[in-house]
Amino acid sequence: MRTDTGQVINLADYQPTEFVLERVDLTFELDPTETKVEARLIFHRREGVDPKASLVLDGDELTLSGLLFDQIEMPADQYTVTPESLTVRNLPASDPFELTITTIINPEANTKLMGLYRTGGIYCTQCEAEGFRRITYFPDRPDVLAPYTVNIIADKAANPLLLSNGNFLGGAGYGEGKHFAAWFDPHPKPSYLFALVAGDLGIIEDTFTTMSGREVALKIYVEHGKEPRAAYAMDALKRSMKWDEDVFGREYDLDIFMIVAVSDFNMGAMENKGLNVFNDKYVLADPETATDSDYANIEAIIAHEYFHNWTGNRITCRDWFQLCLKEGLTVYRDHEFSADQRSRPVKRIAEVRHLKSEQFPEDAGPLAHPVRPIKYREINNFYTTTVYEKGSEVTRMIATLLGKETFKKGMDIYFDRHDGQAVTIEDFVKCFEDASGRDLTQFSLWYHQAGTPLVTASGSYDAAAKTFSLSLEQMIPATPGQSDKRPMHIPLSLQLFAEDGAAVAPTSVEGAEYAGSVLHLTERAQTAAFHGVPKRPVVSINRSFSAPINLHFDQSPADLALLARCETDHFARWQALTDLALPNLLKAARDAREGKTVGSEPTFVDTLVIAAADEGLEPAFRAQALALPSEADIARELGGNIDPDAIHAGRQAVMKHLADAGRDTFVALYDSMTTPGAFSPDATSAGRRALRNAALTYLSYTEHSPARTKAAFDAANNMTDLLHALTILAHRFPESAEAVEALSIFRDRFAENALVVDKWFSVQATIPGTGTLDRVLKLMENPLFNRTNPNRVRSLVGTFAFANPTGFGRADGEGYRFLAREILDIDRRNPQLAARILTSMRSWRSLEPVRQDHARVSLLEIERAAELSTDVRDIVERTLKG
Repeated sequence: MRTDTGQVINLADYQPTEFVLERVDLTFELDPTETKVEARLIFHRREGVDPKASLVLDGDELTLSGLLFDQIEMPADQYTVTPESLTVRNLPASDPFELTITTIINPEANTKLMGLYRTGGIYCTQCEAEGFRRITYFPDRPDVLAPYTVNIIADKAANPLLLSNGNFLGGAGYGEGKHFAAWFDPHPKPSYLFALVAGDLGIIEDTFTTMSGREVALKIYVEHGKEPRAAYAMDALKRSMKWDEDVFGREYDLDIFMIVAVSDFNMGAMENKGLNVFNDKYVLADPETATDSDYANIEAIIAHEYFHNWTGNRITCRDWFQLCLKEGLTVYRDHEFSADQRSRPVKRIAEVRHLKSEQFPEDAGPLAHPVRPIKYREINNFYTTTVYEKGSEVTRMIATLLGKETFKKGMDIYFDRHDGQAVTIEDFVKCFEDASGRDLTQFSLWYHQAGTPLVTASGSYDAAAKTFSLSLEQMIPATPGQSDKRPMHIPLSLQLFAEDGAAVAPTSVEGAEYAGSVLHLTERAQTAAFHGVPKRPVVSINRSFSAPINLHFDQSPADLALLARCETDHFARWQALTDLALPNLLKAARDAREGKTVGSEPTFVDTLVIAAADEGLEPAFRAQALALPSEADIARELGGNIDPDAIHAGRQAVMKHLADAGRDTFVALYDSMTTPGAFSPDATSAGRRALRNAALTYLSYTEHSPARTKAAFDAANNMTDLLHALTILAHRFPESAEAVEALSIFRDRFAENALVVDKWFSVQATIPGTGTLDRVLKLMENPLFNRTNPNRVRSLVGTFAFANPTGFGRADGEGYRFLAREILDIDRRNPQLAARILTSMRSWRSLEPVRQDHARVSLLEIERAAELSTDVRDIVERTLKG
C-alpha cells in the first residue's frame, strides 16, 4: 500500500510525453500468485525533445524480472528501477526502439482490486485511473495511445475463457494442460482502457446488425447458472446500440462486444474497449431478485458504458483533469437514453433528486471542486458527483443554450474532428462555438468555478403598463481555493401563467436575452421586463431544471398550488409541489427541536393529496410527488446547526399529517394500482408499483399497525413489492413480531443470492434511531457479512454512514467513532473503498456543535493513523481543512 503523502498534480504543469509509444504487445502467463507479464513496447523520441532525456515509466508495487533493449539484455548501469518507477537512459535520439519489460505480479494478493487481480477463481483487471502501472512499467497516462496485441496463456481447465480488448485473433493448445488466446485492438487506446478476463464463466449470446450492415457478436459472461438473469442486460445493450445510431449517428466499430460481470469490483462498471467489466449488480436481474430500480440502473449503466465507446474511448481525455469530458458527457447521453426509454419528466425528477442529494452537498463542503479540477493528489478521489452529474448538467446547458439541432451539429463536429485523439474541455467547447457562432467563454466558467450558484428572484407587476418585471441576482459561494467568483452564464427556462393556468406569451422582453423560452442571466444582477402581459402572472423559473442552481424565489402557496395544477412542464409541476413541502418540513424540524407541536399548512396538504389522486398524471410522477424531500434535503436547506433527530421527528410528523388527510385516497390507490399478470419491468408497470407502494407507506402512518404491510409482504410476487414492504416493517415497526419474522424470512429465502443479501443488510442499516449502530455491529458478525467484498461493505457500513442520519449521527458520537475504526480497517485492504465511504463525513461542519465536535475528533483519529493510504489521507485532510 502506498502510504506517502502523495504528490500534488497540477493542470498547469501538463507537458506531452518526451517519447511517443507506437505499439504495445503484451503476453500474460497467468498464475494465481506468480503471473508473468511480458510487455514489448515500441517508442520513438518526440521531435524537439532533449536527445539525452531518459524514459521514465510508472509502476506501483512491481517487481522487475527482466529488461531487454531491442531484444538484448540491458546493462544494469543504463536503468534505475524501484517498485514505483523504471528509468531508462542512453536511448536513441531519433530511431524507434523496443523495450521488453518482464514483471512478476500476484493477482491473488491484490485486495486493492486495481490492476490485475483474482477473485472467485476469475482473473480480472481494473486499470482506470492508474491501475495499469500495477501490471507493468508503463507511461500510464490517458494521452498515451497505441494499438494493443495481447497474448494470454493459462491453465485450460481452470481458465477455459481468455478475453481481452478488440477482435479475437485465435487460440490453441500451449503445452501440457495449457492454452493460449490472442487478441488485437486496432483502435489506439490509453492504458486505462486495457482489460483482461480469464476463468470459467457462463455466457449468453446475441448479435446486432449496425446501420452499415455489419453483424456484431454480443456476449455477456456471468457465473454459471446465472445466465437467465443477464437477459435484460442484453436487451438494454441492443437498445443502447440502436439509440446511439439513431440519435448521435455513432456505429460500433469492432466485430465483437463483450460484457463480463464479477462480484468483487470497486466501481459500477468499466468501459474497456470492446470488453466492459461490470459489477454484477448492474447486469443480473429477474423479478424475484431485482427491483424496478435495479432494472432501471442496469439499463442506464449498460448504456453508459456502451456510449463510452465514442465519448471516452474513440475520443479520450488528454489528462485526468479532463475527466468530465468523458464521464459528464456520457452521463448526459445515458440520461437522454433513459428519458427516451421511460418517462422523460419522471427521469428528470430522479436525476435532480440525485444531483441535489449528492452533488449539492459536495459543492457546499470541504470536498468542493470545479467540474474540471486544477489540481489533485489522488485521482481516484475525483470520480465524484461533480465530475459526473454536474458535468452532465453542463452538457445539458449547452444543449439548452444552442437548441437541439445546433447541439447535434456541434457533437458531429466533435466526433469528426477529434476521433482517435486525447482532447481537452477547450477542444470540446470550440466545436459548439464553431457550430453556433456563439462565444462560450463566459459559459465555460461552469467548468472552472466550483460551488452551486444561488439565484435570487423577485417580481413586480405594473398593471398600467401591462409589464411584469423579473429581477434576478446571482451569487456563487466561496469554495476551497476559490474565494472570488465571476458571474456565470445561467440559462433559465421560463414561462408565465395567467390565474386560470393558461400560458402567457409576452409581446417583447427587455433587459436580458430571451429566446426559445430561455432567459439568459449573464450579469450579477439583471432585470427583465416582460411587456404585453394583461394581468399579474405566476412565473415558473428554471423549468426542467435548465441550470443546476439553488433558486430563492418567494412565491405564495396559492401561486405554487396553481403551478402544481397547471404547469405543462411536469418537472416544474413537481418542483412546485416540492416548494410547497419544504417550508413545512423546515418549520417542522425547527418546531421539533424546540419541543413545539408540529403542524402543516393546509394548501400544501390539500395540493399534494389532490395531485396523488389526479388520474391525468402518470402514476410514476405521482409517486415522485409523494416522496417528500428527504431528511438530507431538509438538512441541506437548513444550512447549519443540524440536529438529525429533530429533522427526523419533524418529517415524520408531516408524513402523519398527509397520511391522515389523504387516507381515503391512499386506500383507493393501494387497492387500484395493482399490476396483474406476470411481472414486467416496463416503465408503466413500474410506475403503478411505485404509486401503490407510496400509498402503502402513507397508510403505515395512519393505521398504526403493521398488519397491512405484513400482508403485502406475504403476498408480494416480485422483489420491488417485497423489499418495499420489508423496509416499511423494519423502519416503521422495527420491534414488532411482524418485522422480525419478515427479516428472517427474507434472509432465509435469499441467503444464497449475494445481491439480495446486500439489500437485507441495507434495509437494516437504514433503520432510524440510535439503536441501529448496535444492530450494524451485530450484523458485521453475521456469517453472511464479507469484509473483502466491496458490495457487502457498501451495503452495510456505507449505507449506514451515508443514508442513516439519526443512526450514524448519534448525539454521543458513537456513529462517527465506529466509522473511523472501519475506515482504518478497510484502508489496509482497499483504499479506494475506504476513501469513498469516508466522504460520508463531508458535511460534518454543518452539524450542531456537540455532534460537530464528535465528528472532528473521529476525523482526527483517522488523520493521525500511523499508516494511511494516499486515497484516505487526501480525503481526510481536505475534509478537516475545508
